[in-house]
Amino acid sequence: MNTLPSSSPSHADIGEMTARAIARNVRSGAMSAEAVTEVWLDRIAAIDPSLRSFIHHAPEQVRALAAVAPKGPLAGVPFGIKDVIETADMPTGYGSSAYPGWQPCRDAPVVHLARQAGAVVMGKTVSTEFATAAPGATVNPFDAARTPGGSSSGTAAALGAGLILMGLGTQTSGSTIRPAAYCGVAAMKPSPKLIETFGVKALSQTLDVVGPMARDMRDLALLVSVCMRRPELAPDELVPEEKLPLKPMGLFLPVHDPVADFSPLERAASVLASVTTQAVPGWFEGLGAAQDEVFAWEASASLSTDRDLHWDKLLPETHAFMKRQQKGTFALWQAGIAARDHALADLDTLFGKADFLLTPSAPGEAPVGHARTGPATYNIRWTLLGCPTVTIPAGLGPAGMPVGVQLVARPGQDALLLRQAAAVEDVLRAAGIEARPQQMS
Repeated sequence: MNTLPSSSPSHADIGEMTARAIARNVRSGAMSAEAVTEVWLDRIAAIDPSLRSFIHHAPEQVRALAAVAPKGPLAGVPFGIKDVIETADMPTGYGSSAYPGWQPCRDAPVVHLARQAGAVVMGKTVSTEFATAAPGATVNPFDAARTPGGSSSGTAAALGAGLILMGLGTQTSGSTIRPAAYCGVAAMKPSPKLIETFGVKALSQTLDVVGPMARDMRDLALLVSVCMRRPELAPDELVPEEKLPLKPMGLFLPVHDPVADFSPLERAASVLASVTTQAVPGWFEGLGAAQDEVFAWEASASLSTDRDLHWDKLLPETHAFMKRQQKGTFALWQAGIAARDHALADLDTLFGKADFLLTPSAPGEAPVGHARTGPATYNIRWTLLGCPTVTIPAGLGPAGMPVGVQLVARPGQDALLLRQAAAVEDVLRAAGIEARPQQMS
């Protein structure tokens, strides 16, 4: 175990640093990746036995990785990878007992990029089975009786508890944005094709994206810059730590939802400038059914091998999911794609004069119980449209649990979205709406 020089930040100080501060210090030689790693290994040892966010975590392996990690943009940053994303040196079980100890022959490209940038992979994080419906063992870091969300439950919970500072999830419906909101962290569903999905357990070629996750927006921008191979998105270029101007936003409330709590969104909107209420186009609600049909037809093909060869090893919730997806037809898939294309042609009606839309990340706080991971009601339409979205931590809800607000941009405007999200986060913090819950201890 490496110890810190007397002039270096203390163990406690390191534990309070952002990912970008750690990377700067490791690159400059002010502290070592090994010393940083020990701080997070201690936290994982203390907290994860009850949180259960990791499906694979081997401290000696992590120490060996830290000793040889490059000093790139993510130098020394504690990192987690969802179990549906392939890794050459750690098992990838896709959240399922059908693949015990499965060891891919190479890293997924997005994992390779993170490693080359210097991230220290602390382990593989829990996923629902095949990133679908069957919850894993992870609990919410702020109330063990509640879900952490899904399917990227392990990464979101580990971030919320401060066991990692960055990580990767995936999203086909709402599997990055929703758990991040439930666990009080930041996350992005990027525009399609901007982050490589090769080496990720496939569900839908139209909908699947890799979802970067971090503890605040500027750390998230740094991670996205690496995953997209776009250095200009890094905080020093995109979101310098100074007051950023807000561009016009439309407050976008879906049709009446009797179970949703919009108070966090309305509270955030009340302190943000240039927010106007946006009309909901008549075609918007129908995109939910369209996403279902696209997902059904494509997932029934993507999971056909598992359905036909591993049925007896799969969980009941996965059986039910597969049976639903098998009801999809090519004609319904075509109709879903046509509905998407019609909506994309009419985005001006959706956005109006606003550059961004401000909308719920989830219907409210994380639900009590672990049988379900919460609804993706406020995510699926943006996923179908390919609109990039972020969830920004926005304080606590009525039960004292984290809540988030979702910011949406037009397809391809990921860079603009990251800058606006950092500005929104700054305003929320200045207004006393705490953007990041206190770490578990």
